[in-house]
Amino acid sequence: MIRVLLVDDQPLIRSGFRALLDVEDDIEVVAEAGDGAEGVALAGRHLPDIALLDVRMPGVDGIEATRRIAADPALAAVRVVILTNYGFDEHVFHALRAGAAGFLVKDVQPEDFLHAIRVVARGEAMLAPSITRRLIDRFVSRPLTTGADDRLRELTNREREAVALVAQGLSNDEVAERMVITPLTAKTHVNRAMTKLHARDRAQLVVLAYESGLVTPGDR
Repeated sequence: MIRVLLVDDQPLIRSGFRALLDVEDDIEVVAEAGDGAEGVALAGRHLPDIALLDVRMPGVDGIEATRRIAADPALAAVRVVILTNYGFDEHVFHALRAGAAGFLVKDVQPEDFLHAIRVVARGEAMLAPSITRRLIDRFVSRPLTTGADDRLRELTNREREAVALVAQGLSNDEVAERMVITPLTAKTHVNRAMTKLHARDRAQLVVLAYESGLVTPGDR
């Protein structure tokens, strides 16, 4: 059973998402909250698999709530999905930097919404390569820190190469083709790099690669 926490300051939005989720046999809404602070508290109480957080809320918004959840070791298994009215914007990018696993636009088709919930619950990446490229093009044009991150030293040369290619927006199949390896080996390199770098998903891997200086926006 996939346990979901809904956090949105608009009751009608929460009701709409709950109506979609309640009819699914493998999904259970364990709690609802109207602001980020309450959402973080309920996440600690219920330990959901997924927390759906509105990115813009009064008081503690989705970005700060994501940051608090990601920073709490007791909530390490909670995967945050950001809800937004505006598509991919700077607020979403900051939420991804804070630890979100991905994002959904609120007018998403019901079947796509349910598919996304199940994908994230399996621990898979939420960001498609096309979304990764948009992240790079729009918001990682200015590396946020300089110098190599000490954690990168733990990676093998092949893992570093795989991370650099993921940061350029390539899928696992494309990474495999570029590195002349099998897709399974490419996936292994990426997963091991995520483990060593303590990255929750590909979104975190992309952000870290640019912030550390492993790649720059011109490396395409």
